[in-house]
Amino acid sequence: MLKSLTLATVVALAIAPAAQAAPLGMAQVEQTLRKAGYTQIHEIERDDGMWEADVSRADGRFSEVYVDPKTGEIFDEHDSRAQLSTEQVLAKAQSQGLREIHSLERDGATWSLEARNARNQRVEVRLSGYDGRILHSERDGWLD
Repeated sequence: MLKSLTLATVVALAIAPAAQAAPLGMAQVEQTLRKAGYTQIHEIERDDGMWEADVSRADGRFSEVYVDPKTGEIFDEHDSRAQLSTEQVLAKAQSQGLREIHSLERDGATWSLEARNARNQRVEVRLSGYDGRILHSERDGWLD
């Protein structure tokens, strides 16, 4: 029993660093965007836990895109991925324990909203416009 517990602990510790890789820095985000084919990067800044970038493509189209600092995934409303409707985003948010949802707003290929979480805390949340998963959530206010 002790042997299997020790082995499980060693395996868990070996896996943990990979699961909690350091978030991407600005230089890494710029490199990710260039590899994805964006020819000009006009501005990069942090916004609601995500990297936000103003970019241009080879065809001259300008976009505002978001980059997940944990995964490097790019959220661009002009790529070919299907986007969820307002009703689908609301359903996804509710399925993840959010309630009293308001201020729902599409922001490129992401959605932002204000709601109450499972702990009844007011939160500001950013969701993926592709699958509705929560990309970032932070408490809204200290005295809630």
